[in-house]
Amino acid sequence: MADITVPEVVHTRFTADAAYGNKSVIHIPYECNASGVIVGSSKATAVAVGDVVYLMKIPKGTKIGLGSRLIVSDAFTAATTLSLGFKYVDGVDVTAVPQNAAFFLAAGTATSAVAHLVATPALRPVVLPKDAYLILTVAGAAYAASGIADILLDMVFEGIKEME
Repeated sequence: MADITVPEVVHTRFTADAAYGNKSVIHIPYECNASGVIVGSSKATAVAVGDVVYLMKIPKGTKIGLGSRLIVSDAFTAATTLSLGFKYVDGVDVTAVPQNAAFFLAAGTATSAVAHLVATPALRPVVLPKDAYLILTVAGAAYAASGIADILLDMVFEGIKEME
């Protein structure tokens, strides 16, 4: 099992003072080449079962769990699956909002066929009390071929109320 990093997703940053609201839909492209290597990643070999891919940093004060979608437009290797969740940057869990590797997309979400999957989370939306990484955990089978997916996450920047 390896930790894999990818270049930070470039998107419009959250804004809480816009007249039109503070919701953002974050788009994260996810692609593997013909050898099963994530394009632009820190790992030069094919993705293996149990690898964790760090996709981006989610700032504290962000409400997550409002909706997520996975669009697989070019199927990955047969039997591949994933989960999508978050892990705190400092690695220390928070009882009120525990880290969850399958918060956005449940373990076993198939990537081996073309699909447009809309997650139906059983968890209530939460506000992150500190910065967290968006993580994707690979399962089912190792990557051995190309694949293309797009992840869409609905988030709202709420801010953090500081203790006085």
